[in-house]
Amino acid sequence: MSTPSTEGQVPTTSAADGARALAGVVLPVLARGAIARRPRAVLGAQAAELDARAVRTMRHLRERYGPGPVQVRIPRRRFTFLLEPDQVHRVLNASPEPFAAATREKRGALGHFQPEGVLVSSPEERAVRKPFNDDVLEAGSPVHQHGQKMADAVQEEMDALLGHVEFTGTLVWDDFVRAWMRMVRRIVLGDSARDDEAVTDDLVRLRKDANWSFVKPTRRGHRDRLLRRLADYVDRAEPGSLAQMVASVPAPPGTEPHQQIPQWLFAFDAGTWATVRALALVAAHPGAAQRARDELPQSPDLPFLRATVLESLRLWPTTPAILRDTTEETAWAGGSLPAGASVMIFAPFFHRDDTRVPEAHRFAPELWMRERTDADWPFVPFSGGPAMCSGRNVVLLAASTALGRLLERHDFTLEDPPLSADRPLPGTLSPFHLRFTPHPLQ
Repeated sequence: MSTPSTEGQVPTTSAADGARALAGVVLPVLARGAIARRPRAVLGAQAAELDARAVRTMRHLRERYGPGPVQVRIPRRRFTFLLEPDQVHRVLNASPEPFAAATREKRGALGHFQPEGVLVSSPEERAVRKPFNDDVLEAGSPVHQHGQKMADAVQEEMDALLGHVEFTGTLVWDDFVRAWMRMVRRIVLGDSARDDEAVTDDLVRLRKDANWSFVKPTRRGHRDRLLRRLADYVDRAEPGSLAQMVASVPAPPGTEPHQQIPQWLFAFDAGTWATVRALALVAAHPGAAQRARDELPQSPDLPFLRATVLESLRLWPTTPAILRDTTEETAWAGGSLPAGASVMIFAPFFHRDDTRVPEAHRFAPELWMRERTDADWPFVPFSGGPAMCSGRNVVLLAASTALGRLLERHDFTLEDPPLSADRPLPGTLSPFHLRFTPHPLQ
């Protein structure tokens, strides 16, 4: 076991191990696009099994440097990797103080499209913005008060998609994401936004810039146009939309209500990837589709379908790197970290390390059929603790409802299937290249 490079501080890797960690863990996340995914890069990562390699790299760090944490030096910055579950629970439960969610990297990236969003807010700003987000999105409720209106929008758009799919004979990414974004615009902004592709196109353009963080100048004209359009929808406050909630929920000074909306649209985009992958899981596992159909009339929160979406997120996290910055010196078993240190939770390591997680490479929805606590191994698809994603339940409701509607009267098979119930599931799965054949039920 290596000793700390500086007495009293958390250990730092050797130069060789640091280079291995940067090349094998950090750079693949950046190459795929941390804020807006690059489909070709994701397909390349799948072919090269980069996520499985990253898990092995993290395991190597734990074996060589002990339980951690361990620092990796990069130019003008150090990343501190967490290596044990108690460290993950500690950091998430103690956010935003002393582990701030508004890291330097997030401020550089998210400033491109949500400069006053909760994720890049100071502790003082966060104190008013986070409760506002929680209230609008009803973070503690599995089914939002607008849940029926949301479900109606989901079902109508999935029905329209199925009509198209039955005509073409194949369900592909482009068709699904078009239907999904119509649904999202209706849920977030109102029914009149169904065909307002310009508002989400502007957001996608800015998110692609955000992949470059501070390196790329902000398109202030595009950003201002996007935020004006969102403010217009808040002023319109269409009944049953989240925009109506934004307009009606009390907002203390400094909240910047309409600037919270880009993050919700961003989170819903990640829901697209999770839902398509969840459909692939169902298609690959005999009996899963019928189990989903059996629960449709029974429960509005769709526990098995919800668990299936969560399994998709465990197996293939849409936020693989959860970042925090220390706001003060923190003590660890192996030493201390100074204020301003960057702490990383690499979710695939905790989700897919088969030396610690027996279900690591198989479809195990039972993991999510009960409430999980800090006594459990940390599966963190939506982060956790006080900084957990406020939109978790809204996204899960939309995704599970969409999945249920697709399966209600159809079975699906994967063309050239990359998944099978008979072998370990791959470490990386590109949702952009999955193709499904629908089979209407008799």
